[in-house]
Amino acid sequence: MGIDTPPDALRDALLARYAEPHRRYHTLQHLRECLDAFARDRAHAQRPGEVALALWFHDAIYDLLGHDNERQSADWAHDALRAAGIGAASAQRVHDLIMATKHDAQPDDPDARLLVDIDLSILGAPPARFAEYERQIRAEYAHVPPDVFEPRRRLILARFLARDPLYQTPGMRACCEAQARINLRGAIGD
Repeated sequence: MGIDTPPDALRDALLARYAEPHRRYHTLQHLRECLDAFARDRAHAQRPGEVALALWFHDAIYDLLGHDNERQSADWAHDALRAAGIGAASAQRVHDLIMATKHDAQPDDPDARLLVDIDLSILGAPPARFAEYERQIRAEYAHVPPDVFEPRRRLILARFLARDPLYQTPGMRACCEAQARINLRGAIGD
């Protein structure tokens, strides 16, 4: 097992989680897009194996009614990696990287900035993919009435738009920032 690839049984469990039927965006497609983006920016990671593992686990637990999905995903990653023989410091770092995907603050750690930028790269996707993403998010939250969903969604997207810059890493900023601002303004109706 390389440090950036979960052991086979764990990888299978993760793939099964991302294939759960209630997911529409936080799926294997999202995981694949994140891993592909990381492959392009891997050279910018200080500890690439830990970033890769954090990407594998960052949305492993996704309960639509839950409010601690990141914590549960991070805890699972920590415990599973320790059980697989990964050192305590690396397992804790993966845990901490996953917690950065709560998006409640911009991280100071360079690897966390890269991870968060990759997770948010969908915001700077080409217009057709961004529109698909918006439909996928709405489908995940189909149980939420439109009069509740739409203002909350606009608020979340407005918070991302207010970040200056939105992307903390130079590579992601160069490839995604301008399109993300266009996409977000359009989605918010600004």
